[in-house]
Amino acid sequence: MNKEVETVVDDATDFKVSYRKKRRNSGSFIVFVGPAFLVFAALVLIPFLMGLYYSFTNWNGVVGNIHYVGFDNYKYIFTQDADFKQSFIITTKYTFFAVILTNLIGFGLALLVTKGLKSRNILRTIFFLPNLIGGLLLGFIWQFIFNKGLTSLGAALGIDSLMQSLLGTANGAFWAIIIVAIWQGAGYIMIIYVAALQGVPQELIEAAQVDGADRFTTLRKIIIPMVAPAVTVCLFLTISWSFKVFDQNLSLTGGGPFKSTEMLALNIYTEAFVNNRYGLGEAKAIVFFVVVAAISILQVYLTKKREVEA
Repeated sequence: MNKEVETVVDDATDFKVSYRKKRRNSGSFIVFVGPAFLVFAALVLIPFLMGLYYSFTNWNGVVGNIHYVGFDNYKYIFTQDADFKQSFIITTKYTFFAVILTNLIGFGLALLVTKGLKSRNILRTIFFLPNLIGGLLLGFIWQFIFNKGLTSLGAALGIDSLMQSLLGTANGAFWAIIIVAIWQGAGYIMIIYVAALQGVPQELIEAAQVDGADRFTTLRKIIIPMVAPAVTVCLFLTISWSFKVFDQNLSLTGGGPFKSTEMLALNIYTEAFVNNRYGLGEAKAIVFFVVVAAISILQVYLTKKREVEA
């Protein structure tokens, strides 16, 4: 009987200790995570839910009269809105080239600055600096370069191809945005690849060289598989950057000439805040969110799968 009583007392004591420990852990969780969650909810979660609600209305973003219209905004987007479809095509095309070129150049710069160069630290700083310039300011700077700097240089040198601004044609303006995006983003991507390259065991590279592998074979068979996690991260970042590009698009071309470079983010902004069709703009933003999320998740899944296979 005494043993049974002692067992009950021990169980009660253990329960009290466990309960107090859980309360302590819960308190610590609330103290440390609570403020971050409140900020996230205020800045991201609540505005997203409000935007989802407004996407089913015809609100103009100004007056208080809001009428529920159901899926009319979404029907209009997919059946009648030619500008949105054009912006989606332009953004997809831009993303394809910007992601590939930014990663290739960033990886090439990483290979360069991980060599035994005395100036490698200075070069890393120089290549990374463009990323510190804000997108709007960067767009205005390059707008001046394309409209004034290069045209003046072309006139001085007598080169006809440089006398006309790159921003004057639809194709030229498109590639101008890509040039600016690469100039700004390649340095940041380079830093990620540099960290990954420094983690590649030097013994593997030396062993491959001893076995007669050339530089290209070593790069393809050893270095690239070893930095596959960095490739996943860099692809995710560049895809999200490219799809969401707005400030450079606004300040460099403004979507022109004749909306030939108007990308999705700028199209949504124009719809909501220039045309005062906030409900329709929110519907476009929701569609945009779903597309970017789906593409990003698919990309991470496929590249993670390649990491395992490598």
